Amino acid sequence: MKFTVEPIAHIKSDFSSKFGIPRQSGLVDELEAKIIFEPQYRIPEAFRGLEGYSHVWILWQFSECAGKEWSPTVRPPRLGGNKRMGVFASRSPFRPNSIGLSCVKLISVDETEENGTVLTVSGADLLDGTPIIDIKPYLPYVDAHPEASGGFALQDKEGSLEIDFPNELLAAIPEDKQEALTAVLRQDPRPQYHNDPERIYGLEFAGFDVRFKIRDNLLTVVEIKKI
Repeated sequence: MKFTVEPIAHIKSDFSSKFGIPRQSGLVDELEAKIIFEPQYRIPEAFRGLEGYSHVWILWQFSECAGKEWSPTVRPPRLGGNKRMGVFASRSPFRPNSIGLSCVKLISVDETEENGTVLTVSGADLLDGTPIIDIKPYLPYVDAHPEASGGFALQDKEGSLEIDFPNELLAAIPEDKQEALTAVLRQDPRPQYHNDPERIYGLEFAGFDVRFKIRDNLLTVVEIKKI
């Protein structure tokens, strides 16, 4: 049996390209995004009681992978990209159904004149414009399992890089975006198998192209360009 799923909303985030997006939700609490609902779902009653939850689950579509062929095995970046694991043991976007799942902190539920009810969340790992399929409340008494094992995935939050962000370059970034950008860079946006200290990478964030390089455990921002 086949069924059709239509987006109910889309997310407005600071990421205009895939590179640099945190590898999981909740890794960068400083990141804020907004969930904008489609006109037919801008019904205030549909959100009644949502403000009582601190976190929500977002079900969304890997829109850039929609319609592409799936693979029963994938090469997780966590394993250096050279070892295959089962797709159902991973969060790879190349799945039979291109559906993603993220747990984010609910900052506010706001009524706006332009877009109706808008949700502001933090910790999202979504590309700007990503279609949202559903929103569900996070229930700590059943959804939290501190004793759970994490397989080959990292157990602790990442973010161990030291950052050299010259003041004259940092000043080019809006003040309310500086902390989030620094936290994203600290995560080490490179593919896990990259280790070229002379290579310059580019991260698109909040309308800026942030150029940087990494040697050992130090990330140095070398240039900022307005996109």
